[in-house]
Amino acid sequence: MQRLLGLLVLAAMFLALPAAHAQLRVDISGTGAQQYPIAIADFSDDPAGREISQIIRADLSRTGQFRLISTGASQPRSGDEINFAEWRDRGADTLAYGTVTQAGGRYEVRYHLVDTVLASQLDAAVYSGTAPELRRIAHQIADRIYEKITGVRGVFSTRLAYVLKQGSTYELQIADADGQNPRVALRSREPIISPTWSPDGKKLAYVSFESGKPVVYSHTLATRDRHAVANYKGSNSAPAWSPDGNQLAVVLTRDGLSQIYMVNADGSNLRRVTRSPLIDTEPVFAPDGQSLYFTSDRAGSPQIYQVNLDGSNTRRVTFNGNYNISPRVSPDGRRLLYISRREGGFRVAMLDLASGTETLLTNGSDDQSPSFSPNGQQVLYAAVNGGRGVLSAVSSDGRVRQTLSVLNGEVREPTWGPFPQ
Repeated sequence: MQRLLGLLVLAAMFLALPAAHAQLRVDISGTGAQQYPIAIADFSDDPAGREISQIIRADLSRTGQFRLISTGASQPRSGDEINFAEWRDRGADTLAYGTVTQAGGRYEVRYHLVDTVLASQLDAAVYSGTAPELRRIAHQIADRIYEKITGVRGVFSTRLAYVLKQGSTYELQIADADGQNPRVALRSREPIISPTWSPDGKKLAYVSFESGKPVVYSHTLATRDRHAVANYKGSNSAPAWSPDGNQLAVVLTRDGLSQIYMVNADGSNLRRVTRSPLIDTEPVFAPDGQSLYFTSDRAGSPQIYQVNLDGSNTRRVTFNGNYNISPRVSPDGRRLLYISRREGGFRVAMLDLASGTETLLTNGSDDQSPSFSPNGQQVLYAAVNGGRGVLSAVSSDGRVRQTLSVLNGEVREPTWGPFPQ
């Protein structure tokens, strides 16, 4: 009991330390099947305007779907200053420009996007915020540009969650989608695993060992309040939120081997889903909330299965290879990610659920914890680079790769957050 109290006090002390000091570094390789040529002018000559433009350029560049055209000395701030023929000759099909003004400690950011071929405006918006909010505003502008040009909603304003291990300390961190602006949600001397976002992005569920055994917690990010969702005898692990955020699937050993249960988000109304003589684990909801995908060794080796929430109609989903684990479903429910053992390595695979076509997205030796971006265009996962854990991302067609590494720690268990609400 004294050890338990000591660990809880230690965890509470760690909760009071929100700042993270390690910024992630991003390395990019590959290009998309189609690249859109775009020029992005500096929004002003001061640091604020240049920072906004630099963030927008970096966001679009990371996708591999945009080819940035240099603006050179031309930095238009209004439509009257734009010579459309000149920008077409430079090779830019679109041009983004704007202004930044400051008054009373707040900034007003005006943004415009024009089609140089049609000589017409595609988009415009006005934002207001403080200096610390300029990065968020830049991501929002990049999201608008991405959607206007590609027709797909951008994810630059979303967030990532991951576990950073530094020495004997574990930190559950939240960062922007570009790896910048990391913040600590939880710091502990005991392992933290399996973080997962609630559908509204306001909470994380995760497993903490601070009480001496694995316990599933729900953690409200804004208030830092948290409560145990599953703290039964034995192991409590692998939480997954239902699409409406009212329930979680968890894995418990309270009745023997690991089996899947459902529980309300407040920890009430526990009920069992699977009843097999072997291990069932790693549940994840289908987008319609009517079934779960999960990992089981009931066929003699780990494979992915699907089951209705009442435990009926269990069916096998993966058949390629003899080791497939860690399922994750695309937002549209059409594709399934998982880790597959191939040629002695663990790689991220993607399965088209309608056709059964499988694609290997990565070629690492120990890739883990795949997670779709909320628009389904990218996949986040944990990889090993230089003998230590890093965050990596790959486009869903496998053409563009990113590595997000931190200099003084190992990154594990990444998960991509939902669209902001």
